[in-house]
Amino acid sequence: MKLTSTIIARVTCTMVCSTLLSVSSFAQESAKLSDAEVASVAVVANQIDISYAELAKEKSKDAEVLNFAQTMINDHKAVIGQAVALVTKLKVTPKDNATSQKLLSDAEKTKNMLRSKSGKAFDKAYIDNEVAYHKAVIAAVEGLLIPEAENKELKDLLQNVVPALKTHLEHATMLQNKKYK
Repeated sequence: MKLTSTIIARVTCTMVCSTLLSVSSFAQESAKLSDAEVASVAVVANQIDISYAELAKEKSKDAEVLNFAQTMINDHKAVIGQAVALVTKLKVTPKDNATSQKLLSDAEKTKNMLRSKSGKAFDKAYIDNEVAYHKAVIAAVEGLLIPEAENKELKDLLQNVVPALKTHLEHATMLQNKKYK
């Protein structure tokens, strides 16, 4: 059982990390992202984590997992609110692009994997995914979105979000170590 859980965790981590790393390398190989495209990727990444958390709220019975999921919903909705306020102020419309489309496509695969699980296996897969996802998102924000953003206010917003993402990663890692190691 523990070996199966370890294998599932590694597969989940590999899926999430390879998705965001391939998105990052794809974006670096293609044309530079415009601020409208950076905004789209940022909003999509937050929406994806909200969708994972909503799934956790439907499937989990574990109080700590449910609390973590609610925190993800609240925090990522707040970031989306800040992004919407900024792009409205700047009169920029987030522009769908290959990077945001790849994120959405890969998120569907992850959600299908999560939907196939139940009980403690779901909780573990969800938390393992959150650890991997936040590691990959932090790397993408720091290594792709911040460097690609040209507008100072957009760049500042992205930089200001990184500490919250790191706090989410710490919280998910703490749950992972406490419950599933």
